[in-house]
Amino acid sequence: MVSISAVIITFNEEKNIARCLQSLQGAADEVIVVDSGSTDRTEEICRQHGVKPIYQKWLGYGAQKNFANTFAQFPYILSLDADEALSDALKKSILEIKQSSSLVDAYSVNRLTCYCGQWIKHCGWYPDTKIRLWKKEKATWSLEELHEKIILDPNAPIRHLKGDLLHYSYYSVSDHILQLDKFTEISAREYAKKGKKISAGKIIYKAAWKFIRDYFIKLGVLDGYYGFVICAISAFATFTKYVKARQQAKMSKAIHGFTC
Repeated sequence: MVSISAVIITFNEEKNIARCLQSLQGAADEVIVVDSGSTDRTEEICRQHGVKPIYQKWLGYGAQKNFANTFAQFPYILSLDADEALSDALKKSILEIKQSSSLVDAYSVNRLTCYCGQWIKHCGWYPDTKIRLWKKEKATWSLEELHEKIILDPNAPIRHLKGDLLHYSYYSVSDHILQLDKFTEISAREYAKKGKKISAGKIIYKAAWKFIRDYFIKLGVLDGYYGFVICAISAFATFTKYVKARQQAKMSKAIHGFTC
């Protein structure tokens, strides 16, 4: 039977961490939590579930996860965010892997998001396929400041698992909007570094196309009221990202001697 190390990074996740840890019972042979200085009950809840968090000052998403992975003792790593949990069907698939004699280097899963109490099946949010289980020496996290991803060894075989990874994203629309400012700031910096010209027309086009694609083409309309809310906020996030990137590029030119 193959053994699995579950790895989680946390910061102020008292709303979510208990559910995440409970879902791993029986599926993971050890659980590693690396915390970046939570000020709520995250660490207390972890200890109640038999997990002693390891402290590490925030390094960035990919770097923090790579640091956490160094503590894994077993051959396979199962990576979860604190606001995620295994569905019963996904847990069953993982248990089958643990007893299988035909293993592959990596496994992908579909992620299903709960938004304000509603499961979102469209809007470009599902199936949201992610690699979350892999052989320890076969992969590492990329180091982007945002939207980190798994980098697998070339030609590493991947198998898709049945069952969903449940993602409990936002408990309120306000949570979503507050997060938007943080993420668009990071995205804008990354885009501005590329040095691409951002016209006003491009900003309008990108935001409009984002809404049209997610709401109509990717059928966000079928998710009802919250489908509309998600698509509208996502379009506004696109608008905000490009406005911020344009502003940062303009500020950069001003610093180097250019003025309005």
